[in-house]
Amino acid sequence: MNKARKFIMLAVAVVTVLTLSQGAFTAKAAKVTVNWFVGLGTGTQSAQVEAQNKLVEKFNASHPDIELKISIASTNQEAKATMQTLIASGNAPDIVGPVGVEGSNAFAGQWLDLTDLVAKNKYDIAQFPANVVKIYTEGDKLYGIPFATFPGVLYYNKDLFKEAGLEMPPTKFGEKYKLDGKEVEWDYDTVAKIAQILTVDASGKDATDPAFDATKTVQFGFDHTFDTMRSDLATFGGAPVVDDKGKVVITESERANIHWMWDAIWKYHFMPNTSWIGSDLLKPNTFGSGKLAMTRSMLWFTCCAESKDKPVNFDLAPQPAYKGKTFAPADADTFRIYKGTKNPDAAFAVLTYLLGEAAPDLLQVYGAFPARADLQAPFVETMKKAHPSVTNWSIIGPSFDVAAVPHHESAYPNYLKGQDRFAQFATWIRSDEAGKVDAAGLDKEIDKLQSDLQALVDSAGK
Repeated sequence: MNKARKFIMLAVAVVTVLTLSQGAFTAKAAKVTVNWFVGLGTGTQSAQVEAQNKLVEKFNASHPDIELKISIASTNQEAKATMQTLIASGNAPDIVGPVGVEGSNAFAGQWLDLTDLVAKNKYDIAQFPANVVKIYTEGDKLYGIPFATFPGVLYYNKDLFKEAGLEMPPTKFGEKYKLDGKEVEWDYDTVAKIAQILTVDASGKDATDPAFDATKTVQFGFDHTFDTMRSDLATFGGAPVVDDKGKVVITESERANIHWMWDAIWKYHFMPNTSWIGSDLLKPNTFGSGKLAMTRSMLWFTCCAESKDKPVNFDLAPQPAYKGKTFAPADADTFRIYKGTKNPDAAFAVLTYLLGEAAPDLLQVYGAFPARADLQAPFVETMKKAHPSVTNWSIIGPSFDVAAVPHHESAYPNYLKGQDRFAQFATWIRSDEAGKVDAAGLDKEIDKLQSDLQALVDSAGK
C-alpha cells in the first residue's frame, strides 16, 4: 500500500473518530441539568443529607436524559442567605424544598405557576385534599403540590381527664361532648368550661372554685403549644391579613379569638402566661410536662408530646368548633420550582419524582405525614409503635377537610415585618402588662395591632 493511500485511510479514520466523538459530546450536552436546593425547610440533618444524596444517585441512574444535582445548605438558619446569593448571582436552583409556607414567602413572587405543567403532564391534582391544595393556590395559579402535611389536632392527657372525672373528648368531628350528664357541642365554649375544671392549684381547688389561687397553680387546662398568633386566630376561621383593597382587617372572629385567649389567661387562669411557660412546672414544654390537660398544635408536635423522662398518657381529638364550624390550622411542606428555571419540563419531572417514587423514603426521613392517601397507613403504623397510648389516629385524615383557608402563613406586603408584629402581640397577650388591661383596653391593643400592620403594608407599597 503506497504512502498516499495510507494517508487517506488514516485521515478517514481520524475524521470518523472525531465525528463519533462529536456525536458523543452532542449527546452528552443534550442531557438537561436540574439543580435542587435544600435547607429553607427541613433536610439539613445528617441522616436527611445521606438519604437525599442516595435519592439523587437513584434518580440519575434511572433518568438518562436528566442529571439531578443537589445543593444542601449547612443549616436551616443560613439557607435563606444562601438562596438570596444564588438568585442574585444568576445561579438560582431549579427546584427548592422541602419548604413550608413561611419559608416560601421569604421569596414571594419567585415561584413558578405549575398550572400549565400539571395540565400538560396530566398530573392528578385531585388525589390531594382540596383544602390542602388551596394552601398553594393564589387565584387561578398553582405554586405547589401537596407533599408533607401536618394537620391541626387537639392533644389531651387521658390521666388528667380521668382524675377530674370528666368524659374524654370526642373522637370524631360532629360528635357531642357529655358534660354534667348533658350533651353539648364540642366547641371552644365547652373547652373553656372543662379547662377550668382541669386547672388546679396546690390545695386541690380547681379554677371554678372562688377560693382557687392562680399564683399556686400546679396544673393547667388548655394551651396553644408552639403556636403563632396567626395560627391561634385561624382556629376561629381563616382570614387574609389584607383584603383586596389593600386594607388590613381584624375580623370579628379574630377579635373574638383574642378576647377568648385573654379571658383564658387572665380571667379564668386555665391557660399559662409567659411566667408559667418559663417555669420548671411546665418543662420541657407545656403539654410534655404532664401538667397540661389539653393543647392545640400541629401533628408534628407528636414528637414533643412526651419525653423519656416524662411519659404522657395522651391521645388525639378533633379541633373544637367556633360558632358551629371547625377550623384546623395546618402546616405544610413541599417542593417548589423557581420561576426563572430554564428547564421547567425537566424540573417538573424531578418534582413529580420527589412527590411520587421517592416520597415514602423522604417522608420517613423528614418525619412528615403524607398528603397522599395511599402513603398514610404506613405512616400511622410507624406512629403507633412510637406512641402506644394514642388510639385515635383516624382523626388525622378528616382534619384535612377542615384546614383553615386561607393559610395562617399566607403572604401579604411587607410579610416578614408583619409577622414580627404578630409575634410581638402574641408575646404581649401572655405578659403581665396584658393582665393589667380590661376588655376595652384589649380592644385598643387590637386596634393598634391593626394600624401597625396597615402602616407596614403601606410602606411596602412605597
